[in-house]
Amino acid sequence: MTAAAAPRAARRGLGAWPAHLALLGAVAVALLLLFRRDAAELAKIWWTSTTFGHCLFIGPVLAWLVWQRREDLQQVTPQGWWPGLILVAGGGFGWLLGEAASVSLARQLGLLLMLQGAVVGVLGLNVARALLFPLCYAVFLVPFGEELEAPLQSVTVGMVMPLLHLVGVPAAVDGVLITIPNGYFEVAEACSGAKFVIAMLAYGVLVANVCYVSWKRRAAFLTMALVVPVFANGLRAFGTIYAAHLTSVAAATGFDHIVYGWVFFGLVMAAVLAFGWRWFDRDPDAAWVNVWNLQKTPPFTGNARVVALVAIGIAAAFLAWGLAIDGRADAVPATVALPDVSGWTKVAPSTRAPWTPYYPGADAAAFQRYADARGVTVDLAVAVYGGQREGKEMVAFGQGPIRENDRWVKIEDMDPLDGGATLRMTAGAVERQAVLWYRVGDILTASDKDAKLATTKVKLLGGPQRAVAVLISAETGQTRAPRQAMQLFLDALGPIDRLADHVAGSTR
Repeated sequence: MTAAAAPRAARRGLGAWPAHLALLGAVAVALLLLFRRDAAELAKIWWTSTTFGHCLFIGPVLAWLVWQRREDLQQVTPQGWWPGLILVAGGGFGWLLGEAASVSLARQLGLLLMLQGAVVGVLGLNVARALLFPLCYAVFLVPFGEELEAPLQSVTVGMVMPLLHLVGVPAAVDGVLITIPNGYFEVAEACSGAKFVIAMLAYGVLVANVCYVSWKRRAAFLTMALVVPVFANGLRAFGTIYAAHLTSVAAATGFDHIVYGWVFFGLVMAAVLAFGWRWFDRDPDAAWVNVWNLQKTPPFTGNARVVALVAIGIAAAFLAWGLAIDGRADAVPATVALPDVSGWTKVAPSTRAPWTPYYPGADAAAFQRYADARGVTVDLAVAVYGGQREGKEMVAFGQGPIRENDRWVKIEDMDPLDGGATLRMTAGAVERQAVLWYRVGDILTASDKDAKLATTKVKLLGGPQRAVAVLISAETGQTRAPRQAMQLFLDALGPIDRLADHVAGSTR
């Protein structure tokens, strides 16, 4: 009788909860104000991005998950817990790395971890254990998963082509371009199904936790939630192209966008849920939290007000550190003069299909076409940065050899050329190849990730801040294939790192 009466007595009042919730709210507001740029960027992505529109629903879902646990939480005593500050510090350091590298995802994850750490620090270990799933599920507030687009493009193409041949459509594929007699389709990033898979991951994790107890059933349902949309997207792409074969490209794509946006996703979600329904094994009336395991006072408890103040101080210290390194930059020439190259002459740009890379934040940039005695032409472009920061980064989405919504369409990545990342692209009847290198401080790389790591290193530890993007490109339809033309030019040009240092004004 005594043991059974304890939880009922706890329900009579909220105890320390109002004060701790008010304190947590104050810390959350302080963190969101300190990092308001990142909070605003998150909100903008939620509202405007079709890929991450599902993030708008995560907040209400989190509120519902906490509300479901409200009676259980009343039986747990909130208390300050010092180790929660470790999460705050980890989030602050992650944010700092993102600030140094100009990586929004790292900054946003860092802000989220600071908020999670505030919950753990102000409310305590027992409450954090009671809220373990909602705390972890909050990661879906951060937009991630765009790296799935490239592999899913390949999967979609690999599914569509056999299906088209099966129904007798004479289709040919070149990279991500599928051509049929009355037009061609680009299996672009938006058509890869990545947005579908990312949203289904969030949906699958929620259903797996809410509706299942068995970890095997949870894993099976989550696997189905990820596999089904991949195959469904392949069937959708096939259906669109087949409809275009029977009607027209314009009619098929217009119908596809309406159906895929408003109907298709909902039908697949409903089908996955309906199939998994029969194996639900969680009792709807079962408690969400075992409060009997959350009654002991953990070690390292402390005054919640002091913990809250220290959390804000830690976050502010990382913010100040980030602002301090944000201004690091080297002096670079205001204008760039590209070198004369032995055996090559500077000529006018192409008129067949003009191309220039896109680096809007560069301090200086230059573009030049060269021709040799046989009439082979090659384009050389450089973009020079004295330093990098948010809005002024060398590696960013929608810039580089092809800008977002460009007339040029990427066909495929190719084998590296002299260590440079090589791609093939097209603009209607004109095709070209381009090779790209990054020079960050004393590092030469063709990897976006390595360039970001090098930028982070020089931002945090000091060193040359200058950065240069070097691109060489050649069109098809010449006496030399594009790759041969670029190799000939590279042999005459000399080392890329030397060129990059020269245009950046390095005296070494």
